[in-house]
Amino acid sequence: MRQLFYVLGLFIVIVVGNCVIVAQNNMKPPVAKKEPKVLKIHGYEITDNYAWLRDRNDKKNPEIISYLEAENAYTESFMGQHKGFVDNLYKEMLGRIKQTDLSVPYKLGDYWYFSRTEEGKQYPTFLRSKTRDGKDAEVLLDQNEMAKGFKYFAIGSFDVSDDGNLLAFSTDTTGYRQYTLQIKDLKTGKMLADKIERVTSTEWSNDGKYLFIGQEDPVSKRTDKIWRHTVGTADKNELVFEEKDVLFNAGVGRSRNKKMLFIGSYAKTMREYRFLPADNPTGEWKVLTPRRENHEYSADFNNGEFYIVTNKDAENFKVVRAPLNDPSEKNWTDFIAHNPAIKIDGIDFFKDYAVVSELEDGLEYLKVMDLKTRRAAARIETPESVYTMNVGSNPEYDTPAIQYSYASMITPNSTYEYNFQTRKSELLKQMEVLGGYDKAKYETTRVWATARDGVKVPISIVMKKGTKLDGKAPMLLYAYGSYGLSMTPSFSSARLSLVDRGMIYAIAHIRGGAELGEKWRQEGRMFKKLNTFYDFIDSAKWLTANKYTSSDRLVIQGGSAGGLLMGAVVNMSPETFHAAIAQVPFVDVMNTMLDATLPLTTEEWIEWGNPNEKEAWDYMIKYSPYENVKRQKYPNMLIETSLNDSQVPYWEGAKLAAKIREMNAGDSVILLKTNMGAGHGGSSGRYDRLKEVAFDYAYALTQVGITK
Repeated sequence: MRQLFYVLGLFIVIVVGNCVIVAQNNMKPPVAKKEPKVLKIHGYEITDNYAWLRDRNDKKNPEIISYLEAENAYTESFMGQHKGFVDNLYKEMLGRIKQTDLSVPYKLGDYWYFSRTEEGKQYPTFLRSKTRDGKDAEVLLDQNEMAKGFKYFAIGSFDVSDDGNLLAFSTDTTGYRQYTLQIKDLKTGKMLADKIERVTSTEWSNDGKYLFIGQEDPVSKRTDKIWRHTVGTADKNELVFEEKDVLFNAGVGRSRNKKMLFIGSYAKTMREYRFLPADNPTGEWKVLTPRRENHEYSADFNNGEFYIVTNKDAENFKVVRAPLNDPSEKNWTDFIAHNPAIKIDGIDFFKDYAVVSELEDGLEYLKVMDLKTRRAAARIETPESVYTMNVGSNPEYDTPAIQYSYASMITPNSTYEYNFQTRKSELLKQMEVLGGYDKAKYETTRVWATARDGVKVPISIVMKKGTKLDGKAPMLLYAYGSYGLSMTPSFSSARLSLVDRGMIYAIAHIRGGAELGEKWRQEGRMFKKLNTFYDFIDSAKWLTANKYTSSDRLVIQGGSAGGLLMGAVVNMSPETFHAAIAQVPFVDVMNTMLDATLPLTTEEWIEWGNPNEKEAWDYMIKYSPYENVKRQKYPNMLIETSLNDSQVPYWEGAKLAAKIREMNAGDSVILLKTNMGAGHGGSSGRYDRLKEVAFDYAYALTQVGITK
């Protein structure tokens, strides 16, 4: 089919079959054709004019590819006047990075493992050494060599056998997050015969004869099978568990002391664990406690007992212990009692010690428990009032110290070593920010906005010290607000390119995340999901009312479920924002959640609701961005998708862009940019990814009149 995309000014348009080649700038946006598709459900009749953009085949309809390429050409044309600015931002951001660098090594068995990046190379090289200083290191994987010939290349699993002789690793070459597992003999450097598709998790048996593998369904991408694979063979696999409930995924792991294997089944509000003593890898798996509605728990094994983090009679979770011979709930006894003010995110066991990850008042803490001497537990000290911290890479069980990471919006990413005996922390490495970075020139704080129902919403802010709060400062406001994931106030050297130009950067910690505990998560999901969008709108209005910015200086940003947020709020309150960046946005909510064959759909029915049920449909249709586009003035928008995205298909953002452009009553510009060779996370190479950040930040800055 021939299709014409109109342009303005001096131009040349060449149409060859379905391919549209546009030369010269000053284009008008592509006009997507309409092919009405009517959905009748629950008494509703909804017409979708852009359903034709959906194509699940590996080789896409050439007409769709032409349309996406035309949209990319239009976006490039619009941003063409700022190409020099984008390039300068990229060079500026790159100039802050120490391109040739080493990661902090971690110990596993007889070796120290680390990675090396080199200037000019997109990917790291993975190495190990007998000594902590990395002397005489051997190369395990050179991702740069492995990536040759591929536009995209990612490494997933990286799992070394207990004897240090074998490396199980997985790779994805499209961005679809579909990984192929292989095993490398580290003694000879040769690859074994093993090659398994669609692997999502791996765990070695203690003797190294078997590799337990989680494998996803080829269509739904739900991890539904756990296999025991015989190492050194191409296809000798025995199914040890199949998860048949479409709400659940499965994964496999092992306790840090290597005494117990676990299979976890995970749904959004339920979990179930199976266990098997690791010295008997061919034995029978047993259920720790059966799944039931709204019971979430995770299991570990230490000193001959199970330790279970559970929300049984404990909204913010507690830790119980249970005997090996009968770990049923009747034998559970409290190890860490429930504290309504503190959410327990997890517990890590080491020989004689435990490290508890806690969340209180929106801040993360690590609490260290001495299991041998029973001296009072103590939190690791934190020097700032707004920060993020978590347990680092610590695979060794018998260790005198652990690594943890720490950062704030003005403190670069730092790796510390905490000594269990002395209870002192030593800085091992802080990310070097080149170019003379001085944290004293910046300030970070947390403020509390009032939502329409009176709830206080925390907002983390970073800005240049001395910034006047007179409403004239531009702002980039970011948020996510789903799945109980917390958006922590972390550091970004790229972000300095915004702040140095006078832009305030803020993160709204809206309901749906877990920043303020489990209740915060529950108040922003299912039939309370509207709170997420209201919190964001009200946070933005609070920031403008308190003169941090003004609506005509406010740019907003979110990705994936945060892209859903962007789509919803520009429908609900378009006048509140000047521009929006929606990255891989989940915006075609009703159509996606009606299709059980799409990746993620069934497991998310208890996160968003199942629209096949009328009650869920009636609620979800209130906010689903695509269906709620209407005739009104929209803010400027940059909508970004990826062709190989398995989490949020490219057509969701493409359909939204076409519909908003059709319905827009104002003169705002709607841009659609599709990465034609990547997936949900964007480009895999570090330089390519940084170029994407530079483009987004150039868009944000130019939207508020900053062009250099």
